[in-house]
Amino acid sequence: MERKAAVESISRIHQLDTSVINKIAAGEVIERPASAVKELLDNSVDALSTRIEVDIMNGGADLIRVVDNGEGIHPDDLLLAVSSHATSKITSAEDLFSVQTMGFRGEALASISEVSHFRIRTRTANESQGLEFEVNTGTASKPQPCGCPLGTAIEIRQLFANTPVRRKFLKTTKTEFAHISEQFTRAALAHPRLYMVLRHNNKVIFDLPPSDNLIDRLRLFYGKKLADHLIWVESEIDDVRIWGYVSHPSENKSTRKGQYLFLNGRWIQDRTLQHALTEAYRGLLMVGRQPISFLYLDMPASMVDVNVHPTKSEVRFRDGQHLYRQLLSTLRTQFLSMDLQSQMSLSKQSNIDPDTITAPDLTQQKQNQMELTSWAKNQLGQAATDTPNIQINSAPRSISSTPDLAAPFTSQDAIPLSHFQKKVEETRTYSNEPADLVMPASEQKTEQFADIATADLRPIQVLNCYIVVEDKGALTIIDQHALHERIMYEYFRKRVLAQSVESQKLLVPLTIEMSPKETELVLEHAEMLNSFGLGIEEFGGNTLLVTSYPVMLKKVNLEQLVRDIADNLDNAKQPSRRDLLDDLITMMSCKAAIKAGQRLTQEEILSLLEQRHLIDDAHHCPHGRPSALVLSHAELDRQFGRMG
Repeated sequence: MERKAAVESISRIHQLDTSVINKIAAGEVIERPASAVKELLDNSVDALSTRIEVDIMNGGADLIRVVDNGEGIHPDDLLLAVSSHATSKITSAEDLFSVQTMGFRGEALASISEVSHFRIRTRTANESQGLEFEVNTGTASKPQPCGCPLGTAIEIRQLFANTPVRRKFLKTTKTEFAHISEQFTRAALAHPRLYMVLRHNNKVIFDLPPSDNLIDRLRLFYGKKLADHLIWVESEIDDVRIWGYVSHPSENKSTRKGQYLFLNGRWIQDRTLQHALTEAYRGLLMVGRQPISFLYLDMPASMVDVNVHPTKSEVRFRDGQHLYRQLLSTLRTQFLSMDLQSQMSLSKQSNIDPDTITAPDLTQQKQNQMELTSWAKNQLGQAATDTPNIQINSAPRSISSTPDLAAPFTSQDAIPLSHFQKKVEETRTYSNEPADLVMPASEQKTEQFADIATADLRPIQVLNCYIVVEDKGALTIIDQHALHERIMYEYFRKRVLAQSVESQKLLVPLTIEMSPKETELVLEHAEMLNSFGLGIEEFGGNTLLVTSYPVMLKKVNLEQLVRDIADNLDNAKQPSRRDLLDDLITMMSCKAAIKAGQRLTQEEILSLLEQRHLIDDAHHCPHGRPSALVLSHAELDRQFGRMG
């Protein structure tokens, strides 16, 4: 009877306690420390601040402090500031369709103060002294007078103090701070005229002076290289203005993480506009690559509904198709008016002034041409005879990256041969060429076995992509990239597991500027990357140092490799170390393998087929695609009508 009465009591509808309501709201709005930082930054922006300082301790788990010089909170409103659904930004339901502020729900401070040790200090311009107010996990104290400058300072200590389960779900300090850095980045890009400072464990991460030029702030966050490859776009139709920067096709990422969209100063996500961006780059980017963008939309508040998501990151447009067409048209019109060919240079810096180059006489010109031709033939001859170490040292033969030796020299070509050779050697280390086709001799079985395995094969390469071979009475078609990728995968995996990856120290470390979140992710996994032979160190700010690289990947573009690793780490959803290792091995193997469209010599083809017999699974690449298709003799007879 007692149990039945208890069940009936629970099943009856009743009003939830305010504390329970705020905890539920905290679960929806305050997912992690970065969520609290976002809400406080929104409030500081709405308070018309010109300077905002953010201090973080231990990834936000111990302390989040946001100080601004805005309007402050009126003394009579201080208690209401931490009350549920109390706000100064709207008064009626109609106001939801004309919201001009970043926040308007009135949930943030109430939710945060319910699950932390919360303190607020504030002063308005009309008051001679400020007020201090504390709330300890939902229990409010009485406001006390205090001395403080104009504006508001909010401290959040021990976030999720009374919800230990939520606190246990927090990630590592570096991961949580990476998310905070991303929220800070969004606010800083949305409002470049604000002076913004971010510190972590008393170390200054960002000190951003106000700027009227968005490109200056982008340069501080993402470095000069990306900023110099951004394209300005702008259009205005009726009351809708689209403006900002998009990347040159040569600058791209493997995910959409580099795409920022702001609506009236608010960072948002919108699949329709993302699709328009992708469509605009169709044909300009490789499949699977995504453009980088920093786009801003200015439109009347009545044309958009921002009340569709608790964190206000998604909105609903009144006419989304019109925006889609406007963005697509703006980008395509801009691209059609430009020369989007990627420029190639032999060195990072050229010391040659074109104005100082004079046309050579015909005798010297002919002599240079003969020297260059002779040198090239010697190099080709050495490569052809050096069969024990076959390498893929050139771009696809059909698209040559070397000058036409038969073409006449121009004044631009009149550079000493020694200078040309020196520049080629300087750039070879960072080229996009794949690694050696053949594994080290110590990793291979006897030459006799390899000879037997390929003795009766008569392989040919077709379409610069597939190898066709007669094998055991059947026709086998092999995907050269898929097979080599599997070979490299198994070789690299065994080396990593045995902790015997050979690495090469860089004489001059490579510096790479990345976003704050990418920097933190890479540094967090630096120890694991070191097991691959990839040495990563912190250089300061958002710059990383690459100090060493795997010998197997000596011809991979190291900068692009590190950027792709950061994208891979960012996409991982709570991965285990084993999953991360496997994903990174797969990615590195793909980059090291020969590519589709790459012409192979007969020796290189035979070398590749020899290694097919030395691996455990030669039938699939690491991504699961088949590496070979077999067409039997019987099937060929059937197709040609010879059965019967």
